[in-house]
Formats: sequence, structure tokens, C-alpha cells
Amino acid sequence: MTIVDNLRRAGVLLKDSSYEPRSKRHGNNKRKSRGTRGFAQELLSTFIYIIVITGIFVAIRTFLFAPVSVEGDSMSPTLEHQDRLLLNKISEVDRFDIVVFPAPEDPSKQYIKRVIGLPGDSIAYRDQVLYIDGEAVDESYIDLSQESDETLEFYNGDFSLPSLAGVDFVPEGMYFVLGDNRTNSRDSRSFGFVESESVIGETSLRIWPINRIGALD
Repeated sequence: MTIVDNLRRAGVLLKDSSYEPRSKRHGNNKRKSRGTRGFAQELLSTFIYIIVITGIFVAIRTFLFAPVSVEGDSMSPTLEHQDRLLLNKISEVDRFDIVVFPAPEDPSKQYIKRVIGLPGDSIAYRDQVLYIDGEAVDESYIDLSQESDETLEFYNGDFSLPSLAGVDFVPEGMYFVLGDNRTNSRDSRSFGFVESESVIGETSLRIWPINRIGALD
């Protein structure tokens, strides 16, 4: 009997099959630990990504662009009830632009109208013709062909800035706005001028319904 056999009988040496390297004995725990950390890091990265994307979306909606919905028929035929538009909050407002602003009677609501008069303009309306600074304007965006003479006279009669507001020109920092549906619109003829700073934005793009998507004429 050899020395190795004596040691093995005495329990000093282990059988070959029971011996495992240290790296093998602890390898599974390390892999589990690394797997848990990796999952946590991936979850954190996803969470940060969602926050960043949400922040960008909110910033765009708050400061740059936002969808708006048309309610009512005051801008018909240009805009119809429940049309969806893209509102541009950074574009400069020009004459004949369509703008959105808080309703003067109830700021919790919003009106959508067309800018007719800019600061310094004189505005008059005679015999169903708009005059800006004394020149007749062809308003191709309105359609009064289906209205009776009595309706036109009562709801869309002659006016001027002196008769409406007691001034000759649109004041600085103000706009004069009208709805395209002149016989069914509350606008500057009834509530006066709109402060330019109160305008939320202007819109020239319809995004709904699908069959009417495109730029506004």
C-alpha cells in the first residue's frame, strides 16, 4: 500500500471527483450578481430615456407647437367643426393669419379667428366689401352666397372702427379679428380688439380629418 493510499484512507486527500476549483465554486454567484446589476442599470436607463422624451414632448407642446380642435362654425367654410389643426406658437402674426386666443368673455375658453387689422390699419365694411386703409379687399376665404339680403344686413352690416370702437386705427399692440362665417361669428365687431400678447399662436396646417389634411388656403 502506497503513501497516497494511506492518506486517502485517513481522509486527508479528497477524491478527484469532489474537488472543484475556487473560480468554479463562486462563478455562479458572480454571474447572478452581475445579472442583477445589469438589469437595474437597464431599467434606470429606460426610465431616464422616458423622462427625457416626455420632457422634450412637453416643451414642444408648451413653447413650439400644439394640436388644437375647432369647435363651432364661426370659421366656416375655411374650418369646420371638429377640424384638428397644428398651432405654431413661435411664428410672427401677419394680416389674414388664423390665430387662437383666450375668449375675452371667458379666458378658460379659446377663440379661433382671422386677423384682419394690424396696428395702424383703418378698417371699414360697406355693402359686403371689406376695406383696409381705404382699399377694397377680395376675401376669397368667405362664402355669403347662400345668405339672404335680410340676414346679411342684420348680421353682417356696415361698420367702421370709429363706429365700433371710437378710434380711426387699430391701436398698437392690438389686432382686429373676424370669423370667416360673418353671419355666425363673435369677433372684434362685438368684443373689440384682441391684445397681440394674448395670442397663443397661429395656424396654417390642418391635420384632421384625413381627407382634408394640408395647408389652409
